[in-house]
Amino acid sequence: MAVHFANPSPLLLPFIKRYWAIENTLECGQTCVQRILPTGFCELMLYFSPRPQTVGCNRTLTDNVALYGHLGEYYDIEYQGDLEVFSIVFQPQGLMQFFRFPLNEIFNINVPLQHLIGQVGRELEEQMGSVTNFEARVGIAENYFIASLQRQYEEYEFRRLHHVIETLVQRRGEVSVDEMASAACLSRRQFERVFAERIGASPKQYLKTVRFQRTLYEKQRNNSLSMTELAIDCGYYDQAHFIADFKSICGQTPLKFFQENEACSDFF
Repeated sequence: MAVHFANPSPLLLPFIKRYWAIENTLECGQTCVQRILPTGFCELMLYFSPRPQTVGCNRTLTDNVALYGHLGEYYDIEYQGDLEVFSIVFQPQGLMQFFRFPLNEIFNINVPLQHLIGQVGRELEEQMGSVTNFEARVGIAENYFIASLQRQYEEYEFRRLHHVIETLVQRRGEVSVDEMASAACLSRRQFERVFAERIGASPKQYLKTVRFQRTLYEKQRNNSLSMTELAIDCGYYDQAHFIADFKSICGQTPLKFFQENEACSDFF
């Protein structure tokens, strides 16, 4: 398996978190199942091989090039044979700069890119497919999003939500919706609407994802933490709240998850 990572250029860093790609080939008859968990980020995924199939859920992967909205819960994918995928991971506040529709409309779903930007989406897919190495695909993505940024950038709204996300990160998710609204200089009702439309999930749902990611981060830093210590450190009301939230997001209790998986946070 070949795995690649790259950071965006400084101009795009406030909007795009990273690029990554995987190339893998399974032997004939072999299959691989992977669990996809909420990360707090939206992604543009491009499959240059037959796309995986979802397992045991109503979700479908509708196209080889699609924008994936924020997740509220896990799902499983299964693939066989060749896998070649390239992904653009957006900063929480970054996607609003490139797509002009309420981003909460794609919460928990994926939408083919051509449905969002028509012929431009097809051309981007063709350009990406015309090259085979990771660096060239990063270059194509950089050129496209820099040009798009210059056409659509709205500094005021971006700075407002950028400040909210920075506050959320600095406080490791231990912040209330009212405090986030205050940081944005909006009433709670206005903030909930703006946040959902521009970030892609409700503030409450997003905080739930961030707290889940923080448990992965803290366990990654200190594997000896007990479940009780983890619940307290990550700001849950009690252990029952911790277990219920954790299981709703990843399908397993915290104890079972950490027994079977290595802790690794995408957000922190």
